[in-house]
Amino acid sequence: MLLKYVSDRGSVACGEMSSQVRLRLLPSARCLFDEPVQVKVEGLRSRQVVTMRARSTDEKGVVFSSSATYRADGSGKIDLLRDPSLSGSYVGVEPMGLLWSLKADALHKYFFKDNALQPHVVKFSVHEEDRVDRMLAEVTNERLLIGDGVSRVTVKGRNFQGVLFTPPGQGPFPAVLDVSTFASEKRASLLANKGFVVLAVPVYTDKPHNIKQTNLDHFKEAVDFLQQQPKVNKGVGIVSRSKGGEIALSLAAFVPGVEATVWINGCSAVSLVPLYYENQQIIPPLLFDTTKMIHTESGASIMKYGLENPLAAENKGSLVPIEQAKGRFLFVASEDDLCWDTKACMDQMVERLKHHGKENFETVWYPGAGHLMEPPYSPYCPSSFNGFISYVVLWGGEARAHAAAEVHLWSTIQEFFRTHLSCDAAQTKPKL
Repeated sequence: MLLKYVSDRGSVACGEMSSQVRLRLLPSARCLFDEPVQVKVEGLRSRQVVTMRARSTDEKGVVFSSSATYRADGSGKIDLLRDPSLSGSYVGVEPMGLLWSLKADALHKYFFKDNALQPHVVKFSVHEEDRVDRMLAEVTNERLLIGDGVSRVTVKGRNFQGVLFTPPGQGPFPAVLDVSTFASEKRASLLANKGFVVLAVPVYTDKPHNIKQTNLDHFKEAVDFLQQQPKVNKGVGIVSRSKGGEIALSLAAFVPGVEATVWINGCSAVSLVPLYYENQQIIPPLLFDTTKMIHTESGASIMKYGLENPLAAENKGSLVPIEQAKGRFLFVASEDDLCWDTKACMDQMVERLKHHGKENFETVWYPGAGHLMEPPYSPYCPSSFNGFISYVVLWGGEARAHAAAEVHLWSTIQEFFRTHLSCDAAQTKPKL
């Protein structure tokens, strides 16, 4: 294990560390990004009160940190699986709270961790109560996005670009197209660790205001590319969030071979720019009115009410005809999403499918969760700059509920794909 034990002469710049105190991460200080660790402290005084801290720097050089106050038991031990935080970034028993509560000193910062080749490095430390300069022990947690044996290849097609992740082994593996609003490898690489061949493709490779139309053909090309890979089964799954959601719905409705679609906090209609397929416009867009945004004292805005109502009768032409889809849907909505009214969109899609006699869907919604649903143990982000509309926006959600929802959703996505895609080889997981 990559544990940093402190010797009698061990010290750091901020002060002398105790030779008696040990900080451990179990089962290992090196793990995959989406795996929990058990944080334990030993060697404290009986009932000693200490401050636990975590610190990490994102890919833009922004430092994020968290802290929580704990009281040792009678034998001088603390176990975050068992013991409650008394105060700090969170309170109560939250075994992974130091990770999901990481935040920057400045407002409106999102933790950028999109390159799969570099691990998410977190320094855990234990200090005398409210004394940053009195560190008692520390350990570094390396949280890998890509496991041993998983290959990462940059792909540039005629009309798309992305990154392909392939698990070790002969396959065949189920294939998933990960459609993100902007380029990100996090979710795709972590799914590849679970035994899926995943192609990550962004909606935007240019600034959104430069885009005048969305061409579904470009994403169909990505689906075709996936199906041609030697290690994959024929059917393709799609996972998406936000703006990627309408692309996923459209692929399911218009492109053969899409067997399972995960729609997370998106819209039921095409938004902002028209959707084209085979050289003609097939769906006109809902437009966004920035004057309908609600501005708050924090400097962040609520954009939920800016988009034209997809449920209004005059906008029905912008809805994606999902009843044409042959595959299955998993609709996921956060009830505290301040970006889109995703719960209303989900309900509308369910009614549309039922109206057409369809039962090819599953739904899950999360009270207290916000828009940015990510793989588990990501730092919760309440607000940040939205490149989609070029405003700082509130994403919604309450940190604890949002973090719990991410853990549940991550296993739900995997189960959905294993059930509805051919997954004979998907049980083989890469090792660290």
